[in-house]
Amino acid sequence: MPVIISIAKNVILITVIYIFFTFFIIRIISVISMLFPVRTVFEGDPWDKFWDRYERMNGIVDFLCDLVYPWNWMYIPEWWERYQVWKQVKDSMKNVTLYTDGACSGNPGPGGWGAILLFGEHEKELSGGEKNTTNNRMELTAVIRGLEALKEPCVVELYSDSKYVIDALGKGWAKGWRARGWVKADKKPALNPDLWGRLLALCETHIVNLHWVKGHADNPFNNRCDKLAVSQWQKLKGQDL
Repeated sequence: MPVIISIAKNVILITVIYIFFTFFIIRIISVISMLFPVRTVFEGDPWDKFWDRYERMNGIVDFLCDLVYPWNWMYIPEWWERYQVWKQVKDSMKNVTLYTDGACSGNPGPGGWGAILLFGEHEKELSGGEKNTTNNRMELTAVIRGLEALKEPCVVELYSDSKYVIDALGKGWAKGWRARGWVKADKKPALNPDLWGRLLALCETHIVNLHWVKGHADNPFNNRCDKLAVSQWQKLKGQDL
């Protein structure tokens, strides 16, 4: 009997310590996650809705916090199985590199966009323009038209010098705007909802990995995209003279 009582006391003590310890660890992780937002590794997952909860709560951090609780461990096999399926799908996709850029003479004014698709030894240039637009709309259009040119779901390495595009996608801002009916966190309307809607839909078709590059620097593909975009707005401006 004394042995049973001793074991029971130890179990209670360990449980109390565990709950106390995990409570403070989770609080610390939560504070850190607010200071340094973590981008989920499942960005662009075809099962995006399944992982949506983790994206809203800083993805990986929230996932690790959930694992602290024993009652969540029963879901580990399901999570692992879904991840394996997602990985098989990802590994079977073609890997494509997309460089994009947009330019505008005046804001608004005549604008142009350029995109370069790379797949193995193959390369494809795309470009176009609009008579009355903005620089941000051209940046978005370049990415959209590049992704729309793909005939099947791909793993896309997207390179852009637009912080507007890269941050809104990578930090989840655009998804938040869409979820709130194209309203930003400050209650102001989000600009270019028509283009963002198209781009988010494409990002749910493809697995898009984001890369920001410095514009007008030493990246030859980015510079070529810039020339394509500029040539388009110059062509449109010349038509008005």
